[in-house]
Amino acid sequence: MPEIEMSNPENARSPLSASPRPPRTLDFVETLLVALIADGVFLLTSGIFLSILLYMHEGAMSPAHFRTLWLQGNWQGVGVIVGSPPTIAVLWLAVREARRDFAEYLALNWPSRGDVLYAFALMAILFVAKMAVASIVGSPKVAVDYLTVKGAGGLLILLIAGCIVAPVMEEFVVRGVMFRGWSESFLGPIGAIILTSALWAMNHTQYDWFGQLDVFMSGLTLGYLRWRSNSTWLTVMAHSANNTLIFFMAGPYA
Repeated sequence: MPEIEMSNPENARSPLSASPRPPRTLDFVETLLVALIADGVFLLTSGIFLSILLYMHEGAMSPAHFRTLWLQGNWQGVGVIVGSPPTIAVLWLAVREARRDFAEYLALNWPSRGDVLYAFALMAILFVAKMAVASIVGSPKVAVDYLTVKGAGGLLILLIAGCIVAPVMEEFVVRGVMFRGWSESFLGPIGAIILTSALWAMNHTQYDWFGQLDVFMSGLTLGYLRWRSNSTWLTVMAHSANNTLIFFMAGPYA
């Protein structure tokens, strides 16, 4: 008599339960939520660290003295350096939840030599045009003096933070995660470039209207470069080069 094999219900799995969740792109709302969380994490971590560091450095101080130190470029530079890794970690966790490769999702592709030359030429043209307009309407006003630093160490901290760390962090958030999600939403690439540029400019609250318009135009250019080259590393390079040029032209002082 042939043996009858009995199936074990505990080991039985339906095809749906056996198949893993497919990779996906974060939708419009999810992308916005990730960006807001990343921004909140940056403000929280950098703010807490700076508060502790200033207290350890100066001890008890008046609110006015605390604010004066807080707004110095070297301390702000420390805040950017400390707050950037947790911010990028938020992006990594969100991309992992979407079951996508982090480098692929953020388009961390190395640009070609032609793309780099094109980007630098375009940024140079934009920079000259902005300088020409600024000479007519006046230079953008900064609400607080971020360029005040203390000694050579302060200059180095501000240089690293403003010209290396901040461009990487901001481009990963804006032209990386935000552009990826919104360009594949109902906005499309052009709508994503405009919206990310507008929000990026609005986030630079230290500037007046002309300074924010300047940032908006830079955002449009960087967004176009991201779309054209499919490389966020290219926008990091262009952003870093722009900040470095401004850094040395503005002349931070001790």
